[in-house]
Amino acid sequence: MARATVTMEVGNDGVAVIAISNPPVNALAIPIIAGLKEKFDEATRRNDVRAIVLTGKGGRFSGGFDINVFEKVHKTGDVSLMPDVSVDLVVNVIEDSKKPIVAAIEGLALGGGLELAMGCHARVSAPRAQLGLPELSLGIIPGFGGTQRLPRLIGLSKAVEMMLSSKPILSEEGKKLGLIDSIVSSEELLKVSRLWALGIAERRKPWLRSLHRTDKIGSLSEARDILKVARQKARKTAPNMPQHQVCLEVIEDGIVHGGYSGVLKALQQDLPGAAALRPERKDPNGSRRRAAVRYLCATACVTGAVAPTLGAAVDPAVSTIPKCAVSCCSACRMRCSACAILAAEARDFKKLVLSDTSKGLVHVFFAQRATSKVPKVTDIGLKPRPIKKVAIIGGGLMGSGIATAFILSNISVVLKEINNEYLLKGRKMIEANVQVLVSKGKLPRDKADKALSLLKGVLDYTEFRDVDMVIEAVIENISLKQTIFSEIEKACPSHCILASNTSTIDLRLVGEKTSSQDRILGAHFFSPAHVMPLLEIVRTEKTSPQVILDLMTVGKIIKKVPVVVGNCTGFAVNRTFFPYSQGAHILVNLGVDVFRIDRVITKFGLPLGPFQLQDLAGYGVFISTSKEFINAFPERTFKSPLIELLVQSGRNGKNNGKGYYIYEKGSQPKPDLTILPIIEESRQLTNIMPGKKPISVTDQEIVEMILFPVVNEACRVLEEGIVVRASDLDIASVLGMSFPSYRGGIVCWADMVGPRHVYSSLKKWSEAYGDFFKPSSLFNISDLRRTTLLLIVTLFPRFDDCECLSDGESGGKEPVGVKKTTAVSKNRWV
Repeated sequence: MARATVTMEVGNDGVAVIAISNPPVNALAIPIIAGLKEKFDEATRRNDVRAIVLTGKGGRFSGGFDINVFEKVHKTGDVSLMPDVSVDLVVNVIEDSKKPIVAAIEGLALGGGLELAMGCHARVSAPRAQLGLPELSLGIIPGFGGTQRLPRLIGLSKAVEMMLSSKPILSEEGKKLGLIDSIVSSEELLKVSRLWALGIAERRKPWLRSLHRTDKIGSLSEARDILKVARQKARKTAPNMPQHQVCLEVIEDGIVHGGYSGVLKALQQDLPGAAALRPERKDPNGSRRRAAVRYLCATACVTGAVAPTLGAAVDPAVSTIPKCAVSCCSACRMRCSACAILAAEARDFKKLVLSDTSKGLVHVFFAQRATSKVPKVTDIGLKPRPIKKVAIIGGGLMGSGIATAFILSNISVVLKEINNEYLLKGRKMIEANVQVLVSKGKLPRDKADKALSLLKGVLDYTEFRDVDMVIEAVIENISLKQTIFSEIEKACPSHCILASNTSTIDLRLVGEKTSSQDRILGAHFFSPAHVMPLLEIVRTEKTSPQVILDLMTVGKIIKKVPVVVGNCTGFAVNRTFFPYSQGAHILVNLGVDVFRIDRVITKFGLPLGPFQLQDLAGYGVFISTSKEFINAFPERTFKSPLIELLVQSGRNGKNNGKGYYIYEKGSQPKPDLTILPIIEESRQLTNIMPGKKPISVTDQEIVEMILFPVVNEACRVLEEGIVVRASDLDIASVLGMSFPSYRGGIVCWADMVGPRHVYSSLKKWSEAYGDFFKPSSLFNISDLRRTTLLLIVTLFPRFDDCECLSDGESGGKEPVGVKKTTAVSKNRWV
C-alpha cells in the first residue's frame, strides 16, 4: 500500500503547490492532516512563496476524512482521536493565511475534502468533478466548517438540500451556484490555479474568505422559513436520524446568532479563566471578570483561540472594559463570530460520532465494501470473464426486472417465454420499467431507446448458442426448474453460467439432472429486480470459484451489491428473515392488534409492517414459502391459519385490493376492520392466548418479539457458515429486506441492544410460547455479559484468515476471519 504523504513544490513563479497523496481517493488520514499543517506552515514562513495551490494527486482532490478513525472511536469510545481540523487547520492555517490559497479540484472533493476547498480563497476545477458533503449518510454532520461555508457560497436552500440528501453535484453546477470560480481542462488545471493564486496576491482577483460572506444567505425571515420547511421534511423522511435536525440547528445558529453566544458558551466550558465569567461567582467589584475578559482576549489574539464579544454579550455588569481589551475584540470580532459557529459545529459533530446512528451507518459502510472479498474466490489470482450476452427464462415480474437491469447496463438480453402472449407481456413490463426512469428524468430518451434495442424475445433456445449466462426466473416448481436446466445445459456453450433466481429451493435439487454442477449457482434478485440493490449469489459445494467471480463482477456492472452465500432453504436472507412474519402471526394470535404491529414496526424504521408486506407480496407467495420453511425447520415454525382464512374469504392483498388493508387507486392503504372476525377465528383455532385473554405488551416488546427471532435465525446461519462474515448478513438485511441502515443491519443492531438481553428474552418466551423462540446454541458458547454477537462469531471457528478491505476511503483493514483450527463447520467454504 502506498504511504500517505503531503508534498510541496515551489515554482519559479513563487507559487507553492501542496499535494495530497493517499490512494485511491486521497482520504484525509491523520498523517495527511498533520502533513498539511506542516506544509502550510512552511509555505507561510518562506519568503520565496507568494501564493499557494492545494491539490490532490492521482486525479482526485480528496474523498474526505478517513472513516477508519470513526471505527476506532466507536470501538474505544475515545472521541479525542478526532483531530481539530475545523478551527485549527481550515480557519487558522488556510482561511486566515496571509498568503492566498487556491484549491485545484479534479475527480472529487467530498466531505472533508470539499470543506478544505471551501476554506481556500478560490476554487478552480476540472470538468465533471464530484462535489458534496455526504456526512449525514454516516450519522454525523460536516465537521470541518461545511455547515457554515456551503450556505454562504451557494445559498441556504441548495446547501441544505445537498447536506440533507448527501448527494453530490458536478463542478459545472457548482460553477453556476458559486461554489467553483472557474472550470478548466485537467491539463490546464494547475497552470490556471497558479495564475489565479498570483492574481489574488497581486490584488487583481478578489481575496474572499467564505466564512465571512453573508450575501447569499438572504434575510433572516427567509432563512428561518427555509429551515422550518427542511425540519418538517426531515421529521417525515428521517424520523430516527438525529443528525438531520442537528445539522439544521447548527446552520441556523450560524445564521441567526452569528456565533457570539456559542463562543461564550464554549469558553465558559472549556477555556482557562472562563470560570470567572460565570454569574454564580461572587465578584462585587467586577475585578475578576474584567481580568478574565483581558485574559480571554489576549489568548484569542496570541493563540488564535476563540475570543468573546465584550459588553452586554459577556456580562451586563461589566461596565468598565480596558482599552486593550476593546481594541482586541474589535479586531477579532469577525473572527470570533466565525470560530464560535465552528466550535458549535465541531462540538455537535463529536457528539454524533459516538451515537448509535453513526455506529450503525459506519458499520454498513464497511460491511458493503467487505462483500467484495470472498476467501478462495477473490484471493486466488482468478480474472473475471466478460459477460456480453445474457439469456433470461421467464418474463414475469422477476424476469422482466432482471432483464431491465442488464439492458440498462448495456448488456444484451435474450428473453425466452413459452408463447407470444407471455413474451409480449414481458416485453411491455420491461418497456414500462424503462419508461418510468425516462419520465422521472433519470434516463435520457436516447439511452432508453438504446437499452431497449439490446432486448430480443424468443420462444426457443436457438439464440442461446452464444450466451455467456442464463438466468432462470420461472415459478418455484422443482420439476419445471430441473427440466429447464437439463435443456439449457445442451443449448448453451460450455463456458456459460447456469443461474437460477429461486428464492428458496435447494440448488442441488435444481441441478440434480445435469452434469454441469460446477457452472450452477443462484442469482437471487430482490423485487423489483431493477431497483433493489442486493444480489444474493448462492453457491453449492460444487460451484466453480471462476463462476462465482464472474457473477460477482457482472453484479457490480449492473449496479448491484453481490453477497456470496451458501446453499440451504431460503439461503441467507430469506432464511434469516422467515421468523419475521411468523413472529408477527404469533403476536396476532396472542391477541395483539394487527394494525398496531404494523405501526410499531414502521416506526422502528422498516418501510412496511409485516402484514402490509404480506398484502404487497401476495398471499400465494407467503403460503408457498411458508411450506418450504415448515418442511425444512418443523421444530421452530409457527403454523398460523390466518392467511388461509383470508384467502377463503376472497382476499389476496393488493392483488385484488382486499387484504388486511383496503387498496384503492390513488389513495393510501386503509386498515380494513372487517377482517377482525377472521382474526378472531384464527385465534380460536390456534388457542395460544394465556387464559384465553390477549397478552399486554409494550411497543418495544412488539419489536423484540418480531425481530429477536430473526436475530436468533441469523445466529444459526452464522453457526452453519452460510455467510462468509457476520457483516454480510448486515448489509444483506439492509439492501435486501430494507432493514434500517442507521441501525447497522440485523446483527449489528442486536449487538447494540445487547446479546444478553436478546438471549434472556428468547429464553423467557420459549418457556412461555414454545420452541419458535428457543435460543440458538451460538448464544451459549461465550459469556454474554462481556461480549457481542460479532465477537461470538469470531470465537466460533470456521474460516481461515481473510483480508477484508484496504480502501482509500477507510485507510485501513477490518479483520473478518479467525485463525485456522481443526474444527470444521457444517458448511465450510474455505
